[in-house]
Amino acid sequence: MLDAIAKGTAAQDAPVDLQAEFEASNIDEVMDKLDRELVGLKPIKTRIREIAALLLVDRLRRKFGLTSGAPTLHMNFTGNPGTGKTTVALRMAEILHRLGYVREGHMVAVTRDDLVGQYVGHTAPKTREVIKRAMGGVLFIDEAYYLYKPENERDYGQESIEILLQCMENNRDDLVVILAGYKDKMDRFFDSNPGMRSRIAHHLDFPDYGVSELKSIAEIMLAEQNYRLSEAAAKALEEYLPIRMRLPHFSNARSVRNGLDRARLRQANRLFTSRDRVLTKTDLITIEESDIRGSRVFAEGKLEGEPETKPR
Repeated sequence: MLDAIAKGTAAQDAPVDLQAEFEASNIDEVMDKLDRELVGLKPIKTRIREIAALLLVDRLRRKFGLTSGAPTLHMNFTGNPGTGKTTVALRMAEILHRLGYVREGHMVAVTRDDLVGQYVGHTAPKTREVIKRAMGGVLFIDEAYYLYKPENERDYGQESIEILLQCMENNRDDLVVILAGYKDKMDRFFDSNPGMRSRIAHHLDFPDYGVSELKSIAEIMLAEQNYRLSEAAAKALEEYLPIRMRLPHFSNARSVRNGLDRARLRQANRLFTSRDRVLTKTDLITIEESDIRGSRVFAEGKLEGEPETKPR
């Protein structure tokens, strides 16, 4: 009897190699992918690593029978458009799956229109169908504050919120909900829905990118499509970015992508209308200074090719 107790105690005290567990989980592979995909965002990446460390230690505790209840993993991502919220949510789903906290590791991204119906009896089945698709992974709700419209007494958003709250509580071992949107609007949403705030464990605020970070993002985007900037074009881009950042509807990486798409159009038109129709590979991959400076942002301080958006 004493021998059995001694053996049990020895098994309980057997050391566990945390580094080996970390390597076996392949979390570092996901974090490396995140570093490649997103420039900057050091506070966000640090927080994701901290959450991953918490989950890894929790998994080790369970091996020793040290149960403390499943950690609450629902999250709130705030920040302006184009700051990487969706990408981070995708990688978070991957981390959760690799550590065994969700079965599938997929992400379902939705907005209010996917959850809220237009008539009585329509909202509940819509919301439940979305939740069903997201089970085993992450449900990412962009601009989540639009679910709540107290000024409209016939709005069905509150019904969707109540179903989500119940699911977040009862299925938190197989579904993680990530809400996303502008910080001030999300704060008002939580003030009006304290039940939702109480179920959110992690709040991550995504900062805007600086000029140097946006330039690096532009270079990564171009490289992914087999383009490059000439030296003069790179300097022109450095002048373009601060001007574009001051104009309305700036959305960080999304605006950079839009600007590069138009630069590619100008490059194609320049090559097509040039007298020399014999082109080299260098001609085809190089964005020149004129392709950047052809933007109306330089000439008129105005946007080009972007539709006007309604005030939020």
